[in-house]
Amino acid sequence: MSTDVDSRQPTAGRQFYERQLAYLQSGDVEGLIAQHYHADALLVTFDTAVRGHEALTAYFRRYLEQLGHLEVVSTDNFTETGDTILLEATVSSALGAARVYDAFVLREGKICYHFAGVMGPAR
Repeated sequence: MSTDVDSRQPTAGRQFYERQLAYLQSGDVEGLIAQHYHADALLVTFDTAVRGHEALTAYFRRYLEQLGHLEVVSTDNFTETGDTILLEATVSSALGAARVYDAFVLREGKICYHFAGVMGPAR
């Protein structure tokens, strides 16, 4: 259910995703949290659940430190509605290559729920 009518023009969801990646790749955790997450946003993975700007900031700082660097090799699946984004991507980091997924539920253009995980090593 992609809203990408004109593939030459990035959709609002695709632009949001690209900004999310730019924040992560530049290590701008404060900008990421302030601009993309509601104050009471909840991030859920199979390992943890964190809520709120303070906890999200600490989480993303640790996450980026573990990764060392982050390169998106490919965005393999991407779909959006006005208030949701669902994607699968192949990424490369100091930990190696992996297939990952993210689901964002947006409210007023910011994330209120973020579900994330790793599907396994990239093939």
